[in-house]
Amino acid sequence: MNPIGAAGVRLNKLMAERGLCSRREADAWIEAGWVRVDGAPATMGQRFLPDVHIAIDPRARAESAARLTVLLHKPMGYVSGTPEDGHQPAVALVTAERRWRGDTSGVAVRAADRRGLAPAGRLDADSTGLLVLTQDGRVARRLVGDQGEVEKEYLVRVTCTHQGQVIHQGVRARVPAQTLARLRHGLALDGQALRPAEVAWQNDEQLRFVLRQGKKRQIRRMCEAVGLRVVGLKRVRIGQVHLGQLPPGQWRVLGPNEAF
Repeated sequence: MNPIGAAGVRLNKLMAERGLCSRREADAWIEAGWVRVDGAPATMGQRFLPDVHIAIDPRARAESAARLTVLLHKPMGYVSGTPEDGHQPAVALVTAERRWRGDTSGVAVRAADRRGLAPAGRLDADSTGLLVLTQDGRVARRLVGDQGEVEKEYLVRVTCTHQGQVIHQGVRARVPAQTLARLRHGLALDGQALRPAEVAWQNDEQLRFVLRQGKKRQIRRMCEAVGLRVVGLKRVRIGQVHLGQLPPGQWRVLGPNEAF
């Protein structure tokens, strides 16, 4: 093992970049003696060239696997994270009474096990659908941010204005094809061009969006930019995980065979 000076990459950052864990987890694993670099025990603060071999003790994997990730069907009126404007945080719904009876994960969850759950991504108070709450830094890092790795699918009910009248039914017939083309690619928010999106009609009043980024209120702002108004927004999928039959206001554990 050849630690490198200031020119090298800090080990916790290197582990996070490889997707092994979060930086915080890396520090804990290193401190516990569960990390070896090129065969030698690692110590806190070391720096290495990016091509070193990193080995993780199975105990670290077991400890990480025990961290809870839950899927919540967030109803309207709850915010994803910190309470604001009189709205409660969605994590307040993760109680024993609200666990879905259809949960097939087989994971026993006590009150103490639910501590430290944090949202991995946002869903506005006036939006509903799939919200991930996790204790696992790797899950949070994969789902949060603007890296475009994980698809998020939404069903979006819209209205439009035609000759001064708000159209609630038959919206599809009033929206030109160029509008969908702009939604798919050609819009910018906050001074930055948006990545291509999948946008198609689900029915005459509802659009299906698939995004690979997550700017604040992105879909609502995209629709406003092309003359549409969102009157209902529901997230139904994140990566390979679907909302499915999970009822509003209830939650289940992410199963051992599920991954985003």
